[in-house]
Amino acid sequence: MIRPLSVGVAGVLLTVGTSLGVAAHARSTTTVAPAPQASTTIAPTLQAEMTSLMEAQQPVRIAQATSAPTTASLEQAVFNQINAYRKSQGLAPLVLNSTITQQARIHSQNMASKKVPFGHQGFDQRIKAIGTVIPWSSAAENVAYNYGYSDPATQAVQGWLKSSGHLRNIRGSFDLTGIGVSRNAKGEIYFTQIFIKKR
Repeated sequence: MIRPLSVGVAGVLLTVGTSLGVAAHARSTTTVAPAPQASTTIAPTLQAEMTSLMEAQQPVRIAQATSAPTTASLEQAVFNQINAYRKSQGLAPLVLNSTITQQARIHSQNMASKKVPFGHQGFDQRIKAIGTVIPWSSAAENVAYNYGYSDPATQAVQGWLKSSGHLRNIRGSFDLTGIGVSRNAKGEIYFTQIFIKKR
């Protein structure tokens, strides 16, 4: 069975945002059929019992199992991939900041728990909270969500890189960043990356 899964990304520079839906993904399950008939060298009564058991047995569905990466490892992966992209473009690397990361995590947790819709609701409050600790001259935010990918961080980053609004934020004249990732009970993974230019 192949089931389409969804991915979304959205970006904002200050309080103006764009949103973009990206391609769906599929995860498959495997159906395992009953074993073939026993060979004729088995005693007839044993063969009859085995045949009866096999005929009664229903196919078994086995979901493909993957170990889920931790949210901390996803945050680190996004950070590494964004800085690798910036380096490839001759741009200065961003510095990860715990104050910004805290705000990004809270937003991802709120989206994952459906306290706020997927998007940039509350962006002004996040950058205001950051501004009490870090004076800034410009700020931007990218968000994404996905489900069912073996490498969700790469999926989110690649979605951003393919979108002009998100790419503008990634390539922007920022020096600090914070990344927050949250996973809900459905397995949906929400990403928030906030970009800050210090004053």
